[in-house]
Amino acid sequence: MKAVSSYQLSERYSFKSIWRITFPILIALVMEELLGMTDTAFLGRVGEVELGASAIAGVYFTILYMLGFGFSIGVQIIIGRRNGEACESGKGFGAIGRVFWQGVWFLTALALVTTVLSYFFSPLLLKGLMKSERVYEAAVAYVNWRVPGLFFAFMTALFRAFYVGTRETASLTLNSLVMVGCNILLDWVLIFGHWGAPAMGIQGAALASTISEGISLVFFVIWTVSTVDKMYGLQKLVKPVWKELRQLFSTASWVMVEYVLNISVWLLFFLFIEHLGEEELAVANIVRSISEVPFVFSAAFASTAATLVSNIIGEGHPEGVPVIIRRVLVLCAVTMLPLLAFFALCPRLIIGLFTDIPSLVQASIPTLWVMCAATALTLPWNVYLQSVAGTGNTRVCLRFDVVALGIYAVYCTVVIGILKSSVAVCWTADGVYSLCIWVQGVLYLHGEKWMGKKI
Repeated sequence: MKAVSSYQLSERYSFKSIWRITFPILIALVMEELLGMTDTAFLGRVGEVELGASAIAGVYFTILYMLGFGFSIGVQIIIGRRNGEACESGKGFGAIGRVFWQGVWFLTALALVTTVLSYFFSPLLLKGLMKSERVYEAAVAYVNWRVPGLFFAFMTALFRAFYVGTRETASLTLNSLVMVGCNILLDWVLIFGHWGAPAMGIQGAALASTISEGISLVFFVIWTVSTVDKMYGLQKLVKPVWKELRQLFSTASWVMVEYVLNISVWLLFFLFIEHLGEEELAVANIVRSISEVPFVFSAAFASTAATLVSNIIGEGHPEGVPVIIRRVLVLCAVTMLPLLAFFALCPRLIIGLFTDIPSLVQASIPTLWVMCAATALTLPWNVYLQSVAGTGNTRVCLRFDVVALGIYAVYCTVVIGILKSSVAVCWTADGVYSLCIWVQGVLYLHGEKWMGKKI
């Protein structure tokens, strides 16, 4: 096994280099999270039913989206490995384009099938899961306008996978600014009925997000055609090749299932909370929206960790992985902990961005404090999970999630379903889940079974 030179660790994988890759990803994720946060902020001024319904419907849509996003992360891992191999040998960048195009064909088919199935089965599934008729009707209205945008969302995720996998992340910031700017404007117009448009309420929020993601995809296409080097082979149409699709799917499929399970945690949580009452559901949605801000910091650093781990293994230096993880975690802590402290010290200011209903503001404060504490205590979990994925051992990541989800489900059943605890106490379940992932990731990476994985 080759030794990692001091130059490689100090320059190519230095704190500065890690931050240079992470920052555009972070801004892109923050901007994208503003899609959901904008919906929550506007709908919080419409009513509790709409606010609560958008929580469940939003998580339900995210589960469908994670099918494609999870696949794109698998694509990103493979592109990162091919990029590392090509950088080491000085040739072979065209293999990245082939991986990208196979991803296009698979995700196009997946978007079509998912949209059709959702049209027929989503109302039935939501009906069986929800207690409040008013929340159910609003949730179905949201899903019917949101799901047709899956194709835009899947393709946008694929472009992001290409740029992150090749460590060229600068375009992500501009793309996200365009998308979020469009969404804020369209939310204002379609939810409340400005500029002569009908006041669509929760349906307007869904339509605004769908249109914004379509604009985001157009931006990525134009940017890629105009700026990306032809050595990657993106400009050359590659037909579907079953053998290549199967190889891609063997890695990406486990990530798909893992991401769906990961978001299912949220759906399970909100379904438990929905049975406590409409106000409790609204409180949970407000805090969930706030929690997405520190989460995107974690997700950005985790995505960087996955890419760098995949790249350095492709270069033939797996022994450098622990160093990368430590450096990513240091930067993650330095950026996230001050943010969580600010949220905890100024709860009314933060919660007031999402609702002007005094009772909701007051009821949300204890839950916000619990969220901040749980996030701070389990900060490294996502970095470890995605670092394992970056080694190519995506099946192991799925195992981590299955174990954590089982413990989480039992905990929610006892604390929420049986004890009927307050929303603040219920939120400790998030920390339990994260801790389970973190412990498994640490134990796995301290071994050496992952070093020989080929993808």
